[in-house]
Amino acid sequence: MLIYLLAFVLATSLSLYGVPLAREAAIKYKIMDFPDKRLKKQKEPVPYLGGLAIYISFLLTSAFTYEFRDEILGIILAGTLILLLGLIDDFGVLTPKIKIAGQLIAIFVLIRSGIMIKLVFLPYWFQIFMTFIWLLGTINAFNIIDVMDGLSAGTGFFASIIIFSISLIVRNEELATISITLAGSLLGFLWYNFNPAKIYMGDAGSMFIGLMLGALTMIGSYTKVNSVASLAPILILGVPIFDTLFVSYIRYRRGISIFLGSHDHFALRMRKIPLTDRQVVVLSYLVTILLGVSAIAMMMVKRNIAAILFLVISVIMLVIAAILKKIDTER
Repeated sequence: MLIYLLAFVLATSLSLYGVPLAREAAIKYKIMDFPDKRLKKQKEPVPYLGGLAIYISFLLTSAFTYEFRDEILGIILAGTLILLLGLIDDFGVLTPKIKIAGQLIAIFVLIRSGIMIKLVFLPYWFQIFMTFIWLLGTINAFNIIDVMDGLSAGTGFFASIIIFSISLIVRNEELATISITLAGSLLGFLWYNFNPAKIYMGDAGSMFIGLMLGALTMIGSYTKVNSVASLAPILILGVPIFDTLFVSYIRYRRGISIFLGSHDHFALRMRKIPLTDRQVVVLSYLVTILLGVSAIAMMMVKRNIAAILFLVISVIMLVIAAILKKIDTER
């Protein structure tokens, strides 16, 4: 347990130290998110580059805590590619097609390093296909959910803690070390990103978190008791996945591209209940924890009970989506 504590404390400390430096650099070079009075309603410009601080704290901690085997090198290389892609995108020079192409390359690197969905009852080609779909989904899910101070980073932090807990249960030391390192890096950033945010992570940070968590959920082992538990990753990342599917459906019905900003996100709709931004974010954290605990429960019960649990949660989410859809976001 000492190595996990060391990794967490080191990653958190490096992030706490690095985020203010990234903020100063962003201000100096005017890498800022400016209010537009439509979607971006912060009182003043907020600097980007928080994602770079998250990445560096994760990378430096990794160098001190475990050996760089093929899978680890694959994760770091893919994470580096996605971070660089996000940094370029933060300057607003990438088209959606180029952005997706870059994400596919990063995913290909992960697969080449042996990190992919491994379900023996599926054909190998279908496992590869599902890996691409899963990682494209998680990368963009954390990008899409990053619409409120502390939402994406905090959700990622608690998801990392859930993955860490699962890794202890299945005794996967490598997964435990990586996940707790990511958690520490996110916690240090969250100190400056919680409402009111002093810095944003930008696309670089949100896509990096999405790739890392998508990859880590594939490394985990869930099906020792029942095969239904292979769906546990969907619950662990349930909040960003829910928002992605919800926004995609709403925008499809309205004929709006998912790559364009709008008020369709569940978090922005919950402001109309009304809830404050902090209340929405904290509630999202609680839901992430609840879904994570449910995922762990699915791993430990019989197949039929696991299936019923997943079905009940799915129905509840559909009901919530139906309620949120009725909220008028234009008033």
